[in-house]
Amino acid sequence: MDKTIFIYSDGACSGNPGPGGWSAVILFPEGRVRELGGGERPTTNNRMEMLGAIAALAYVQDRPEPVKLYTDSGLLINGITSWIHAWKRKGWLTAGGKPVVNQDLWERLDALALARKGRLAWGHVKGHAGHELNERCDVIAVAFSKGASIALYEGPAVGCGYSLLEPGAEHLHKAGPRARTSAHKPAAKGGFYLSLVGGSVERHVTWPQCQARVHGVSGARFKKVASAEEERAVLEQWGV
Repeated sequence: MDKTIFIYSDGACSGNPGPGGWSAVILFPEGRVRELGGGERPTTNNRMEMLGAIAALAYVQDRPEPVKLYTDSGLLINGITSWIHAWKRKGWLTAGGKPVVNQDLWERLDALALARKGRLAWGHVKGHAGHELNERCDVIAVAFSKGASIALYEGPAVGCGYSLLEPGAEHLHKAGPRARTSAHKPAAKGGFYLSLVGGSVERHVTWPQCQARVHGVSGARFKKVASAEEERAVLEQWGV
């Protein structure tokens, strides 16, 4: 059965440079959610975007499952999947012969990515396009950039307060030839599957995952949902 850890990360900066914040939301296949966040002063937006991804990958570095990480940073996606190879060949110099900015963070991110080689894929989500997990990451990052108090959630997926559906086509940038670095199976077309067993709800990327949980279980319920609104309606109908 395909068990995948999904990560959403973001960064924010008030001024560039200025006070900044980073964030990540991690979805574990056992049906739990962990939010991460932090900040620096002064910093830049790019450093915060990178730190969000670094913190999340470091948090799951001892987990064996494949990881799919979504970010709205084009620099992060292009840097880690394409540009970094030439930078390393040139001794961390750009094509123009200048030192690579934020080399320290690129090296940390590269080490984490290489440690998960073949088990890490990258997704480029559009910023402020209405995807709830990306929006939650933005809220956390902005709060840390402003020094505001914000509670970071850790607990069951049911109760986190937002939809856990993967981004749809309307939320994603068109994938480039290097955008995917792993061959794990994509999400079920049109949404996720929900299952209810013993009062506990889980989200499943594919039907076989859902089927394995509910098959032969008395009182189990399941449903495919294609939108955040449909997910909420189903959970309300189930009384959870």
